[in-house]
Amino acid sequence: MTKFRIYFTVCFIICCATLTNCAKRGFISGGPLDTLPPVVLKSNPKNYSTHFDKQEILIDFDEFIKLKNVNQNLIISPPMENTPDISPMGNAKKTMTVKIKDTLKENTTYSFNFGDAIIDNNEGNPLKQFKYVFSTGSYIDSLTLSGTIKSAHQLKTDNFVNVMLYDAKTFQDSTVYRDKPLYITNTLDSLTTFTLENLKEGTYYLIAMKDKNNDYKFSPQQDKIAFIKDSITIPTEQQFELVLFKSDEKFEANRPSQISENKWYVPYIGNPEGAEITVRNNDSLIRNTYSYLQQKDSLQLWFPRITADSLLIDIKKDDFEKTFSVRPRAKMKLVDTLSVSGKGSSLDFISDFSISTTTPISKIQSEFIRILNKDSVEISFETENIVLEQKINFKFKKEEEESYQIQMLPGALIDFFDKQNDTLQYNLKTGNYTDYGNLTLNLSGIKRFPIIVELLDEQEKVISTRYSENQTKLEFTLLPPRKYLIRIIYDDNENGKWDTGYYWDKRQPEETFYFPEAIDVRANWDITQEVQLE
Repeated sequence: MTKFRIYFTVCFIICCATLTNCAKRGFISGGPLDTLPPVVLKSNPKNYSTHFDKQEILIDFDEFIKLKNVNQNLIISPPMENTPDISPMGNAKKTMTVKIKDTLKENTTYSFNFGDAIIDNNEGNPLKQFKYVFSTGSYIDSLTLSGTIKSAHQLKTDNFVNVMLYDAKTFQDSTVYRDKPLYITNTLDSLTTFTLENLKEGTYYLIAMKDKNNDYKFSPQQDKIAFIKDSITIPTEQQFELVLFKSDEKFEANRPSQISENKWYVPYIGNPEGAEITVRNNDSLIRNTYSYLQQKDSLQLWFPRITADSLLIDIKKDDFEKTFSVRPRAKMKLVDTLSVSGKGSSLDFISDFSISTTTPISKIQSEFIRILNKDSVEISFETENIVLEQKINFKFKKEEEESYQIQMLPGALIDFFDKQNDTLQYNLKTGNYTDYGNLTLNLSGIKRFPIIVELLDEQEKVISTRYSENQTKLEFTLLPPRKYLIRIIYDDNENGKWDTGYYWDKRQPEETFYFPEAIDVRANWDITQEVQLE
């Protein structure tokens, strides 16, 4: 091959390769994803200004911004009577405008904490915890107060909790019901710690609230509260723990309303246990009973249908006593009748078999009930009628790998209206002991006795309980396999249950301790867990 032909061949190959590469499909890159939050360029008046006397604030950013959930995120301390107008609330802009409607107090430091409300227009990156601070006086207050928030009787702490300071000079127990605080911060959606900033030297009362109305006032029917009993002097380096609880307000009932021919609802606040209710038609007493309406602050009041222009319902408990005049509906088609339900066919060794009824049961005739094992041998049993919950528990000794049949003839259950059950039958089985696990707890660091030790599932439902007056080693046997939480209650009033607090009497809830890790109990395992209480 001549030099010319070799040269021509090489050039041809290079050209083909070049054309092939040129023909490859390309993609236009949009560049890396923007993960940076907006940046404040300037503000007018300047942030941390003194002698502030404006009604409008302008804050410029390096990119277009929007406001997200500003009403939930923005915390103004001290609170203002009138919420400022803030934009942009719709279309994105590079300038945020705050228009103040209040007359500002003299010599006061104001703080606007926007939380996560300010986000960029494209990617939604938040400018976290941006604060705009100014003083109507000659200096910015700079003292702080810090601490933690926990819930009294649940593992997970509530979010969006207001933490507030009130001036001790004017504070009374009723202040939290009617007046806004002097300073405020909020834990937002994830924090269990708090820091109140830009505080003035002085003496204060520290209160926290899970405030559903977000009006900075305590509504005990729906809000939770936490408080430090004594006043606090600032400056201080002390860290404060606030325990949030639903206050055990004094019982009060509201007007009953008719739901069916034989059932009325009675709304209430406080604890209804032990309330006395009578129903009267002129001077004639009408037989009645009541039960709880599950997950609602109402009682179910049961009495037979009465034809009358009006009835009187007297409700009494402790200091509360009130008579309600109600008018039964002339036409009410719905009537509650007796029906019975029982769940599941598998029976473990630590739970009773339970049935629920749609009306309260007034009498159980055990002679119409039989429990048979798989060999048709009758098993002795006891029943527990929990009228307030409309639930009946069957208590009997359970053996492993056994079958049980619960037979209930008509007349076994008689409800408040003298109605009887139909024939009922429930077939149940137990497994092997090896299908279950055992857990031993060795407790140390206990402050005082007695204590209540509870095993909870991951939804914090109580699965098993032990009561200890001096024991530090507690055994839980034949537990269904699952992860368990451990809750320990200091039962200071020795009534065998956890008691919440009462704000008006400055009574804190009974102290609880949660073991920080879930314990995984597996089938055929024996687990020993050391529990060091704080």
